[in-house]
Order: sequence, then structure tokens, then C-alpha cells
Amino acid sequence: MRNTPQDPRYEHATVGLRRRDLDPDPIKQFSGWFTAAIEAELRDVNAMSLATVGQDGKPSVRIVLLKGFDQDGFVFFTNYESEKGKQLEANPRAALAFYWIELDRQIRVNGTVEKTSRQESARYFRSRPLGSQIAAWASRQSEVVDARRVLDARFAEMSERYANGPVPLPPHWGGYCLKPEMIEFWQGRPNRLHDRFRYTRQTNGSWLIHRLAP
Repeated sequence: MRNTPQDPRYEHATVGLRRRDLDPDPIKQFSGWFTAAIEAELRDVNAMSLATVGQDGKPSVRIVLLKGFDQDGFVFFTNYESEKGKQLEANPRAALAFYWIELDRQIRVNGTVEKTSRQESARYFRSRPLGSQIAAWASRQSEVVDARRVLDARFAEMSERYANGPVPLPPHWGGYCLKPEMIEFWQGRPNRLHDRFRYTRQTNGSWLIHRLAP
């Protein structure tokens, strides 16, 4: 028999999302919601699911951290030789999802993905804690390792190598920018009649807004 998770059956917010409340620009709408989540002191407010698909057509999803956004798109950083890096190389399209349960809000983003410039990647890399910089050299992300001691040995080796100077940006590490073609805002409502609005980018750069059935 299939296991069934316990459903808390909590009631969703009574204050919904109306079309007249939406900004015509989805990036500005995202910024408003993101700021509200920060002001609500939510934990890991910039955590987002990242879905990619490789050459085999099989989807993969994992949590990454949003490190910046503007009119160009949503930026995150990773190892280019990781599973997601190889999948994005083969198929430079991806989807993001944010879920802030305390605010009854979800945001979905679909679009194309491009690497950030090396200058932008280096600037962010230098802002990371020293241990994280060294780990980017020590960990061959997504590769099979025999034991934890292998990782610890690599980390110790790299720590010694860069003990007397700045840690350079690894050639296999950097940023991606997801350029949105669709952004959906979801606001929870009672009786599962949630509010959903989808922005779709038009060929002239403007955005078309539709309300979706929940």
C-alpha cells in the first residue's frame, strides 16, 4: 500500500492577489514580493528550486541560492562541470521555483540560461568566505568519491596551496543568468481557489498577463 503523508490542512490566507495590485513589470513584482519575504524574516528567502534537462531528456531538480536579479534575469553560481552545468551546456533552458510558505506565496520562472561574464563571476567569488573559495577548487562536484577523507585531503591540499595569497577563480566555476520568458505569481487562498497570474514575454519585450485557474 502506498504511504500517504500527513496533511496539516491549514487554511490559506484570506487576502488574495488582484490584477490591479500587480506591477506591469514582473521583475518589479518579484522585487516587491522578495522584499516582503526579507522583511518577514523568513529563513533562506533566496533558496530556489532549479530544474534542468540534459541530453537524455530526464529532468533534474535541486536547491540553489539566488545571488542577484535585475531586468536581465536571475543569477546563481555553481561548478560548470557539475551535473547541472553539463545539463545546461547541453540544453540551456531551465526553470526556477520559490516557495515562501509563511506568506502563502510561490513564484515560478522559465527561460533561457547564459553564463555570466568572468568579471562578474570573479567579483562574486571574491566575496565568498575563504573556506568556500577553497572548496570550489577541492570538490569535483557531482563526481563519485570513495570516502569523506578524499574530500578532506583535497581541501587540505588546496588550503596549503593558497595559504599565502588570494584564491583565484577556478576556470570551472562561475555564474549563470536565467533570462525569463515566463514568470508566474501564486497566492494561496481558502478552499484551494488560489490566485495565479502568469506573465509571458512578448517578442517586443513587453509582458502579457493572464489569470490562471488554480
